[in-house]
Amino acid sequence: MKLKAREKSSLFFEGIITVILLLLLNLSIVVLAEEAIRNNQGLENGIFIIKQSLVIGPYHTQIWSYQRWLVAIMILIDIWVLYWRLMRRYRQYQMHHIIDELHYIAQGHFDHRIPFQLKGDQQRVVTSVNSLVDSAIQSMDDERKIEQSKDELITNVSHDLRTPLTSIIGYLGLIEDKQYHNNEDLLKYTHIAYDKARQMKALVEDLFEYTKVRQTEAPINIINVNLDQMLEQLAASFELEASKQNIKMLSNTKPANLMIEADAEKLGRVFSNLIANGLKYGQGATYIKLEARQKDANVIIHVSNDGAPIPPKSLDHLFERFYRVEESRSKATGGTGLGLAIVQSIVDLHHGTVHAESNDKETSFIVELPMQRAIADKEK
Repeated sequence: MKLKAREKSSLFFEGIITVILLLLLNLSIVVLAEEAIRNNQGLENGIFIIKQSLVIGPYHTQIWSYQRWLVAIMILIDIWVLYWRLMRRYRQYQMHHIIDELHYIAQGHFDHRIPFQLKGDQQRVVTSVNSLVDSAIQSMDDERKIEQSKDELITNVSHDLRTPLTSIIGYLGLIEDKQYHNNEDLLKYTHIAYDKARQMKALVEDLFEYTKVRQTEAPINIINVNLDQMLEQLAASFELEASKQNIKMLSNTKPANLMIEADAEKLGRVFSNLIANGLKYGQGATYIKLEARQKDANVIIHVSNDGAPIPPKSLDHLFERFYRVEESRSKATGGTGLGLAIVQSIVDLHHGTVHAESNDKETSFIVELPMQRAIADKEK
């Protein structure tokens, strides 16, 4: 850290004043010592005897002048005092610079960092301050993202609710005003209103599930789950719906009867959403395959289908709220856009990971979970 010209001048003059004061103090000590010895014959004789008895080096050199030794000792003390005082003042200037930098940052310049490279405790202070500012900036960014996320959530929910609600009101309005020609028109209008109401109900249920699993203290009921049996039951429950689309449901687990500590209800929701996603968007698929494999202390589950591949640009966004692949936003297949976001949140609750891979041959959603919840909690 470079000192300002004013501080350098102040430090120089303080050094000069300190040297002058020390010289005057040294002179006073020498004069007082001489006067004390001259007025005390016994002390003078004692010093003489000590000088005769003391020898230095191999040549037995005697010390004849105690004043030189006294002056040498005082010079060493003076150097230490001068160094201590100047360093003390220098550290004060450093601290003033740090405080000035803090005031500058506090005025709103959050992109600024203290640039000094100091030593000892002051460098730890600088490092801590810079880290604190970084943490504060990160917290502010996170808060802005949360607020933006809430705004986007409200906007998306409002849009997705308004569209079917407008249709419901429109068709019920036609019925209310008796603007239909026969019972067939009446049934048609009520059927459309009913379908739109079901869409709204599905959105509200998914939104409720999403907000519930996104809570930081979301309740989770951990039990021992037989993953083999769970995947078989899920495959069986979707078999009828899959057969209507000429899709085979397959399930395989190695080793058999693989056990995992998890919330059975929430974990079932994960694989149900992934299977439903494959049935909705896996155009041209002939199978949906559920595979589980143990890997060390984890288990890896693949939910795969051989339908139309997911565009590479969409793979990184699949688990975002309300995101849908552009080609699949038809009324026939378009869901709420919350299914995969719910999957991501539940997997996070279990300290696991989920991602998607897709090519011309197969699309897979890969979930990796720790087999033992207690170990995963410790690692987190």
